[in-house]
Amino acid sequence: MRPIQARISIGAMAHNLRVARSHAGGARIFAVVKANAYGHGLSRARRALAAADGFAVLTLEEAANLRLMGVDQPIVLLEGLFGADEIATCSELDLWPVLHHAAQLDWLQQQPPARPIQVFLKFDSGMHRLGFPLVEHAAIVARTKSLAGVAGITLMTHFAQADEPAGVDWQLQPFLHELAGHDLPWSSANSAALLRYPETRGTWVRPGLMLYGASPFADVTAAELGLRPAMTLQSEVIGVQRLQAGEGVGYGQLFRADRPMRVGIVACGYADGYPRHALTGTPVLVDGRASRTLGRVSMDMLCVDLSDCPAAGVGSPVVLWGEGLPVDTVASAAGTSSYELLCALAARVPVAETN
Repeated sequence: MRPIQARISIGAMAHNLRVARSHAGGARIFAVVKANAYGHGLSRARRALAAADGFAVLTLEEAANLRLMGVDQPIVLLEGLFGADEIATCSELDLWPVLHHAAQLDWLQQQPPARPIQVFLKFDSGMHRLGFPLVEHAAIVARTKSLAGVAGITLMTHFAQADEPAGVDWQLQPFLHELAGHDLPWSSANSAALLRYPETRGTWVRPGLMLYGASPFADVTAAELGLRPAMTLQSEVIGVQRLQAGEGVGYGQLFRADRPMRVGIVACGYADGYPRHALTGTPVLVDGRASRTLGRVSMDMLCVDLSDCPAAGVGSPVVLWGEGLPVDTVASAAGTSSYELLCALAARVPVAETN
């Protein structure tokens, strides 16, 4: 059997939820489990994060699967309704859609559910992605309150720079100022805001990335935040090559040796979810020792430097990210984000579950 494997730690996710809880104060927690729980598996995340007050997903299918798994907490649909035909399902499964454009209000008015539903009203406070304009809040809230199919309203916004020096104040203050008079529950905090800006807690917080043990900040490690990696991607050396000075390795010969050296060939490539654009120098662990990738990542293989791993050979374990090698470190070196690496784990990679 090909030696690549992802190990998913249920215990680490549960621990990270407790860290989120310690920052949430009195706010309730929607655990964000969209995109197959950021690559960790919806079923695993459901069990690991069972103590969450609710779950946040993208699609009706994800929400329905959670209900089939026995989840009885609130489930929010982060992109809301994609058509009027989804309203009945929201009512049947007690799903809370995010409403962010007028057509969704029209659908609810034209086809009110048999049982009224809780909704989120999303307002654009500056990210300019989804959301009603803040200047229209009075009319939007009033219209939503008038709909027979709406049981309750939570106000919502999303931050564009909570993980950057610009912070959240430029969005949070207009949001709070404009909507204060409505006396409704509200939600604004993602992982970065929850960890750094307690004033964003509101009624509900929406941690995602931190639950999987990665840091939302470029200048603070996951370990410094008290987080534990939930996913470890590992494989083995399946071949060893000896290069002479001037010889290259891999497609395009992008790496050429400047001295005699040994190169390990690892069973992991971009078809497994490892980034093809990762350049020479992206960190890996070989036999528990720090090493680096060499040359271009192939579909099924990548090359690593064995210069500082004299005992390594065929069968030596290799950690691509996870325990001992933070996914944030790998992502930074590869010019991408930990979000992308975790979500990109390929279906062909076997997954083992640990505590």
